[in-house]
Amino acid sequence: MLNVFDVSETLVNHIKSNYPNEIAIIAYYGSYAQGTASKRSDLDFFFIPATPEGYEVSIQFILNDISFDFWPIGWERAEKMASFEDPFTTIIADCQLLYNRSDEDLARFMKLRDSITTMREPSHGQVLLEKAETQLNEAYLHLYKMSRENAAVNINFYRTEANAVLTKVLQSLALLNQTYFTKGWGKNIAQILQYPLKPTCLKQLLEVIMSTRSSEEIRLACEELTDETLALILKKKESYLGTAYYADRLKGCYEETKGTFDKIITACESNDYHTAFFASIGIQDEIARLLFFAETGSWPIKLECNLTYQDLYFQLGFPDLITFVDPHDLTKLQAAVERLSSLFESHLISQGVKINRFQSLVEFKLFLENVGGSLNEN
Repeated sequence: MLNVFDVSETLVNHIKSNYPNEIAIIAYYGSYAQGTASKRSDLDFFFIPATPEGYEVSIQFILNDISFDFWPIGWERAEKMASFEDPFTTIIADCQLLYNRSDEDLARFMKLRDSITTMREPSHGQVLLEKAETQLNEAYLHLYKMSRENAAVNINFYRTEANAVLTKVLQSLALLNQTYFTKGWGKNIAQILQYPLKPTCLKQLLEVIMSTRSSEEIRLACEELTDETLALILKKKESYLGTAYYADRLKGCYEETKGTFDKIITACESNDYHTAFFASIGIQDEIARLLFFAETGSWPIKLECNLTYQDLYFQLGFPDLITFVDPHDLTKLQAAVERLSSLFESHLISQGVKINRFQSLVEFKLFLENVGGSLNEN
């Protein structure tokens, strides 16, 4: 019987002899690292190149009817895994090292592992929550495709789209629980079912999606699973809503949005309806989101099926630009934008936001000199 570690030793010796400067790290993960390997298990190993030439060492082969893939992970991707940007966090967190080129390479790798531990601390819950939201966003594309297809078509279509929904939703749940999958798809179900935060009928929904022969049942179960996960994210997000703080959160905000105000005013004056249409609707929503962030410290969830985050915008008496978007008369929209610009600036100032507004180039130069002087003092 083939000893897979004899294979890894052969590769490591090959690297030491022929590529001593090109490879920083060699490690293995998966079933052998976790002690669950079977007689058909391959050795899941990878390497981190130290130079562009190091990528050329990659090789795939079959030995004694067992497949092997000696594949590269760049430092950049390894960092994404460690920061939960890439779903294969377990590769960095749970691997076993076989080789490191230098103490510096080893220290850099161990720092990645430390960052994984840090990311799982409660203080980083909001960061991972935002990543969970991003994963869930992607699931809706596949829900949409299922909703547009005829349920009578080949069930393979629904199986494929449902698989995409599952991988995104379950990854979202892992991030919501501030963890990562330690096993591959299928083998990670037991871990998922142990999550504290999960849909109440998760097990039943998984069974329907993976076992039923009804296209319609697959679609409905995917929708329910996604909706329940969204509800969990919304509830978790409420726990992170903080108090209002404008000074730093919206620093430089008015100076940026004024450019859009001026663009709309110019469009209205020149009867450029298309520009006025896109810019006015966009800036109203942007300001509403900025106000929500300033008040709570969190951004609105894009998947919410309402515009409740715009409530503060209207409570402040800001004009509803959308009602003034009229292809036959842009004068009212122009007046509304001018009023919004003034109200928005006044509100920010009242909340302690400093606006960098200068009346002359001389005044701006003095400002820069003062800024430079304060930096030099620090």
